[in-house]
This record gives sequence, C-alpha cells and structure tokens, in this order.
Amino acid sequence: MLKRLLELIISLAVGVAFGFLFRLVYYANIQKIGQYIPASVPIVGGIVLGIIFFFTFAPFISDAILNKMEKAEANLSNMSLKELLASIFGIMAGLIIANLIGIPISKYGFIGSCIVVILNLVLGFLGYRVARRKKDEIGFDGIIQNSKIGKNNTYGKPKILDTSVIIDGRILDLLKTGFIEGKIIIPNFVLEELRHIADSSDSLKRNRGRRGLDILNEIQKQLTVSVEIVDFNCKERLEVDSKLLKMAQKMDAFVVTNDYNLNKVAEFQGVMVLNINELSNAIKPVVLPGEEMTVTIIKNGKENGQGVAYLNDGTMIVVDGGNKFIGETINVTVTSVLQTAAGRMIFGKKKD
Repeated sequence: MLKRLLELIISLAVGVAFGFLFRLVYYANIQKIGQYIPASVPIVGGIVLGIIFFFTFAPFISDAILNKMEKAEANLSNMSLKELLASIFGIMAGLIIANLIGIPISKYGFIGSCIVVILNLVLGFLGYRVARRKKDEIGFDGIIQNSKIGKNNTYGKPKILDTSVIIDGRILDLLKTGFIEGKIIIPNFVLEELRHIADSSDSLKRNRGRRGLDILNEIQKQLTVSVEIVDFNCKERLEVDSKLLKMAQKMDAFVVTNDYNLNKVAEFQGVMVLNINELSNAIKPVVLPGEEMTVTIIKNGKENGQGVAYLNDGTMIVVDGGNKFIGETINVTVTSVLQTAAGRMIFGKKKD
C-alpha cells in the first residue's frame, strides 16, 4: 500500500512538472506553435507522461526510496536514546545557526536563497556529526532517567550476550535474580554461530550449541526481561568478537561474556564488559587465615603430601598432609588464601 502510494505521488509530481514545462514552452510561442496546437495539449501531455512514468520508472524509484527508509529506520532503532537525543540536538543547533547567518544573505534573491539552503544542509549535518561524537559530554542522562514510565520500569544500558556466556548457562539464573537491568540484545551473528555449533559433526560441540539455543528459549519464555534479536551488519568482514565490540560501541551497550581474551580486547578498545566469571569470584564467601571449615579430601595434590578438597562453589582447598585422609571428612584450619585469574585457592592444614 505504501509502495503504491509513493509511486502515485512521484508520478503525479513528474506529470505536474512536465505539464508546467510544456505550458512554459507553449506560452513562449516558440516557432508560433500556439497557432497549431490547442491550449489543452500541454496539460494532456503532462498527464500522459505522468502515466507512462508511473508504469515504467516509478516502481524502481519507490523501491530505492523504501530501501533507504528501511536502512534509516534500522539505524535509528540501533541508536541508544542518548545518541538519538544528542543527534536531534546537534541538528537543531546547526539549523538555528544556519538560519541566523542566512537572514541577511536571503535578501539577495535567488542566489541568496540557494546559499541559505546550502548553509542549512552543511551546518545541520555538521551539528549531527559533532553531537554524535560529543554525546557523552552532553547532559542527557538526567532527561533519560526522568523519562521512565511507571514505577516498575527501570533504565539501564543494553546488554549484548556473546556466544560463550549463552552456552555457559549461568546468565539465565542471573537474569532470574533481577540484578541485571536493561534490554537483553542477541545479535543475529551470535545466533547464527550458535546454530552452526548446534549443527556440528562433533558431538561435544553439537551438545554445547543445542544447550545455548535451549538457554535462549528459556530466557524468552520464562523471564519478563526485554529480549531482542538485532540484525547488525558491517561492510568489513570481521570475526564474531570484533563484530560484537563494534556493535557495543555503536549502541553504547555492555558486552556480557565469560571469555577472558574478549574481556581484555574490550578493555583495550574502551568497551564496557560484564564478565560472569569475575562476578562469580566476587560473590564467593570471604575466607580469612585462622578460620576453620569441614571438608572432604578427594584426591592427592600436586606437591608431596598434599590433599585436595572443594567447597560447594567450586573453590579448591589444598590441605597440607591431606593425602593421608583421601575419602575422609576432616576439620581444616585455613593458613592462606590465593586469588588468581582462574579463581580463588585456599591453603590449609588439618586441625590438631
């Protein structure tokens, strides 16, 4: 319907333009054509050319306009509210400055009007570009916060999930707690990667991919959080991680991951990251030297005489002299705690 309406408007404009042109030629009476051609011929000629244009060129022009409109809509949808407000502010500022400069220039007739139009285009675009780059320095945060509707709605930056955190599965339990706010974004290329893993000939990869798809289904069915699958494409041929960081920069969003390497690259590029592993380590209970605990020795440690036990959260406990008590539950006194990139290790000895 919209396409047909657009074709009709374009064809009508073309018909009116040709009719007006023919009327100018007719009244100019070039070669005394007014003596041979009736006055209604220019109008009929414009109508005929408009109809011909409707059936020949209008469909292609309307398709091109609609494609541009869809791309513009997609770009506006991918923009955060802060970027959108900053862009509107920049365009308005540029147009105001252009018209203030153009007031004295517009007195010079047609040439002055052309200069004013060019000033509006140039300064409006310049204001848009500058505002986009300086969006973090423009104070729209308070406006965005005050634009919340309803008491139960909370504002938060979008969270983009990567493949590793979806397959890991802990994000589902974390979302159930309500600690993460804002819209959850699933990029189309992450979804494609999950599908590709789920169709792998390797049984382990296949199971991991299917687990990731099941987690996504559970997030959409069980939770009340806003989940959106976003199509994001760029001209360069980039890997999934690079696309993820580029998308996060464009949307001013967090990347949720448990990939250590992606975390480091994101920090280098200035992209905000929520690492599930770091969160897991942060909420583990604090253990101080001298405390006592009861553990079950499971296996030998790396060093001679050591035994290894685990807490319920997976924290490893290395017990000096614990190799003699494998399979037994003993009381242990904590001697030291070591925090590593892989997690927390607790060292202790059997309580006397």
